[in-house]
This record gives sequence, C-alpha cells and structure tokens, in this order.
Amino acid sequence: MKVLVETSARHVHLTEADLAALFGEGYQLTKKKDLSQPGQYACNERVDIVGPKGTMPNVSILGPTRSASQVELSLTDARKIGIAAPIRESGDIAGTPGCVLKGPAGEITLDCGVIAAKRHIHFTPEDAEKFGVKDKQIVSVKIETADRTTIFGDVVVRVSPKFSAAMHIDTDESNAAGCSGHVEGEVITD
Repeated sequence: MKVLVETSARHVHLTEADLAALFGEGYQLTKKKDLSQPGQYACNERVDIVGPKGTMPNVSILGPTRSASQVELSLTDARKIGIAAPIRESGDIAGTPGCVLKGPAGEITLDCGVIAAKRHIHFTPEDAEKFGVKDKQIVSVKIETADRTTIFGDVVVRVSPKFSAAMHIDTDESNAAGCSGHVEGEVITD
C-alpha cells in the first residue's frame, strides 16, 4: 500500500502573541496556498531565523497560529546557523534549543522550539485501518526513485480525523532519496 510523500521545507509556526511582536499588534496571517493537511496553509509572511553562527533569511510561516511557537529545520539548516536541533515530533519542544526570530515590526527570542521534525505519516482513522497501523506506531517506508531508492525507518504514524493521508520528510531526507515531483512510498509494517 502506498502513501503520498511530501517534502516539508524549513518553516515556522507562531503564537498570536509572537505574530504580533514580529508583525505588529492585530496582524493577521495571509494565505499564500493551502497545504495537504486540512486547514493548514503556507503564508505570504516570512521571518529571519537567527542562531549563534548565522541567519537563515526569509523563512516561510505556516498558519494558522498555534499555542506554541516552533521552528522546523533540516539538520543541515540547523547546523548552518549553529543550532543542535533534536529530532522530535511536532509540538514536542520541551527542552529544545531556541533562537531569535526577526520580522518587519520587531524580533523575539524563543527560549525553546527549534526541532528537526521526525519523519511521520498523517492518516485518518479509516486510512490507518486500511494500512493496518495504529497511532504512534513506528513503520518503515520504501521510496523508489530512479537512482536512489531508499527505505526510511523510524517513521511515526499519526492518526486523526483532522488529517489527510501523507508522509512528511524534510529536505535532507528528500534529497537523500532523490525525490522530485509526485512521490509515493510503500508502508512496511514488519
């Protein structure tokens, strides 16, 4: 059984308060395009991420706002700006490193929140049943490309009726497998 595989590039999630500090009081995110997960979208707004060794400029913000600000980078991105980002599931930011975010109206310092997202598959309960998997189960996914067929292990299954079936990998993982265009992966549960 195959699932859509999408590359998730570096991005930032913001709280309402952090959005106001970076863009001005009462500012609202503006949608650039919808993403595969229902209700999620890429925004026109961008920020600079500042680490101890440099700045990653013009990084996309994803909406809507969240209860905690979070920065998702590939390990290569994080190393480039001097941050030792741990591999974590989205939202699991306790004890992670922070950074400075710069926007057009100001800057903020995040005490924590920088992660490299653990590769994962979003499934609805119906899709999970069809694939024979459960929430938080760890699976492997085989991605066949012309020159770099790759099996990714340690893929966490995330199940919610709010999801749409798609696997998310970061740019390092996508490049390692030679992914481009429409990509599907075979879920392996053994």
